[in-house]
Amino acid sequence: MSINHSATQILDQLKSVIKQFSDVEYSKPIAILGHSSIGQHVRHTLEFFICLMDAKNQGVINYDKRRHDKLIETDVALSISVIKSIDEFLEKEINDFTLQLEANYELNDTTPITISSNFFRELAYNIEHAIHHMALIKIGIKSDFSNIKLPDHFGVASSTVRYQKSQ
Repeated sequence: MSINHSATQILDQLKSVIKQFSDVEYSKPIAILGHSSIGQHVRHTLEFFICLMDAKNQGVINYDKRRHDKLIETDVALSISVIKSIDEFLEKEINDFTLQLEANYELNDTTPITISSNFFRELAYNIEHAIHHMALIKIGIKSDFSNIKLPDHFGVASSTVRYQKSQ
């Protein structure tokens, strides 16, 4: 198993869920999620992976510079297409490479800091980030979409699943 395979499995879970939505359901504001939609959480998640794909050529990754593409958060078919393109990238990109992470964690300063990183470390971050948003998506689904079927362990970290199985 590789980290790429782990990421693909997470994205496949996400794809299996969102393909059950109509565009209207996908875009519906959900009160328990602060009036964000399933589509907004999916878009946010996928754009982190898109940033990582773009970083391959640039050598720099900055998650703050996401596109915020409204179409990804409103069009289920487009979101599935984006997941497929990420899967294809992960299938080909099997070697680690150096990256510089640009980030800004200050509220009143616009100057980013630069942190040495690499593809595999950022991919691990993207997996954890996706699981976090999938947990939120699960809350929204349980609140407003009882017709949507969730895969086992959707939005649960693999370490938690392994721990639960050991108990």
